[in-house]
Amino acid sequence: MGLDVPKTVGAFVLVLLVGIGGLVVLPELTPMTPMGMDTIMMMVLPSMALFGAIMLAIGVKHGEYRATN
Repeated sequence: MGLDVPKTVGAFVLVLLVGIGGLVVLPELTPMTPMGMDTIMMMVLPSMALFGAIMLAIGVKHGEYRATN
């Protein structure tokens, strides 16, 4: 599987959009409202992006390790 920077960034953004999109659409599909839009954008999105970036860095380093050993 050949991943380069544009594909990796695209997959990363897609995962963020699916996660945030699910929280935004959830009140339309069910009677419950988990949180407001301001909470989603100011707390959930940055924490998802930061966690994803940390996991991506760990995954890249592990891939480099596996490729050399």
